[in-house]
Amino acid sequence: MKRVLQLAFVPAVFSCAAFVQGAAPSQPFSILRADDYRRYVVQFAADEREATGQQPADEWPWMVENIPLFDSSNKQFEEMYYFRWYAWQKHVVSTPRGYIITEWLPRPADPEGFFGALPDAAPFHLGEARWLRDRRIATDYARMWAEPGAGLRKYSFPWAESVRQVTLATGDSKLATDLLPDLIANYQAWEASNLDRSVGLFWSIDTRDGMEKSISGDGYRPTLNSYMAGDMLAIAGLARIAGDSTVADDYSARANRLQRLIEAKLWNPKDRFYEVLSPAADSGIRREKKFKDPGTELQLSGVRELIGYIPWEFMNPAPGHDVAWKQLFDPDGFAGKYGPTTAERRNPRFRFASDDQCTWNGPSWPYATTETLLALANLLNGRAQPFIGSRQYYQLFANYVLSQHLKLPGGRVIDWIDEDLDADTDEWIAKDILMARHRQVGRGNYYNHSGFADPLITGLIGLRPRADGRIVLHPLLPACQWTYFALDGLPYHGHLIAIVYDETGKQYQHGRGFMLFVDGKKIASRTTLGPLEAELPR
Repeated sequence: MKRVLQLAFVPAVFSCAAFVQGAAPSQPFSILRADDYRRYVVQFAADEREATGQQPADEWPWMVENIPLFDSSNKQFEEMYYFRWYAWQKHVVSTPRGYIITEWLPRPADPEGFFGALPDAAPFHLGEARWLRDRRIATDYARMWAEPGAGLRKYSFPWAESVRQVTLATGDSKLATDLLPDLIANYQAWEASNLDRSVGLFWSIDTRDGMEKSISGDGYRPTLNSYMAGDMLAIAGLARIAGDSTVADDYSARANRLQRLIEAKLWNPKDRFYEVLSPAADSGIRREKKFKDPGTELQLSGVRELIGYIPWEFMNPAPGHDVAWKQLFDPDGFAGKYGPTTAERRNPRFRFASDDQCTWNGPSWPYATTETLLALANLLNGRAQPFIGSRQYYQLFANYVLSQHLKLPGGRVIDWIDEDLDADTDEWIAKDILMARHRQVGRGNYYNHSGFADPLITGLIGLRPRADGRIVLHPLLPACQWTYFALDGLPYHGHLIAIVYDETGKQYQHGRGFMLFVDGKKIASRTTLGPLEAELPR
């Protein structure tokens, strides 16, 4: 069912004139040539016409102005990179209030002018947008969530940490310090509505985590609790930048308390996994009450779900808990040819019958795969552990690439991103159900509910964004997996950078090995693929 293309390639870096103002530089690429990748967009447009009956706009000029170019000896990854930007751009809406990034196509009508923008996938939207040369897209969208009526807490959303991540890429903390009062107010609103002070943890309904029909159901979930721990740490760091040590110390202490509770109460030593904690009587069934009743016994769900990896995305779990990662490729755990399942296969309620097209009881979700990629990259950039390594990370990413396709009625396979899929057959579940029931074909088209460029840049290629002037590369691409790659025209701290690996030196003619270019000049290199650090030019 999968299309495997063997295509040609080229690389990139640039100069910064007009870049810091938000406009694209006139010569953004120094290693790669944009025209070498236009063929992808021509094909994507033809595929879109065949799949949807719509006549697409020409997305290529926007892509040339905004995205870093990517080239690789693995053409499946290369093609998917351009496809995901092609799909992503369709969700960028210029409005009188600034840029908005939406989730659905076609965009819902909205009298408030938010075009159906939802907060559940906003961390992914901001993660991708921070690598565009037009900074306004990320900054406008980050600020939009402060507006009344934006629906900031319709779904769980680590807003403060997402904003902090944008500033780590741009090197400009003004966005975050401007929003700091709003970020604090948002956290306090979550605390008022969802923190059960008798337990010390945040309660959430699985649907409000964007994860309906889960096996564990509602309770004190690793999702919202991890998001809030990340937000408090972000607020503490941003307050220090703003010179408010009182707020910084307060939120740092709060974050430490919540992290200790996550470790103590959400870790199941029997299953060796982070799980949902719920009232015993409600184990495995849905519950709409906010908190437990006084005196009710609490118990862990007893089911491993992919959300148990989220703590690694936002905090530094205890070293002994790294054993949880053994489940990722366990055949009875989360292993799937086309991505990890959202619940472990050994559980008797795996893929329980439901009339809902959106279920988190076992299907693979690109949303969850993105979170897992980000969490695993954090683990592999930290302490050594024996349970999982870069080869498993690469396999996870490769399965993700493999999954993002659609077989058309005529049998042709095209690149596609939708909602949930069967991890064994690669069929899009929600799309098939909606088509069978209602002949509804549009809702999941190019569904903007996951990330791709951001985990590729920060994980596989290995740029680890920092607040200071040091640039750190730690590629998770295993040695000997690719013979070359280049990421060119990437904005970072007011510079345009290129990250290049050329095993022989013949592909790009800029030297052999792993190289870092800043504003068109090579500033660091090594002969093999591996960690590389340098100081950014002042």
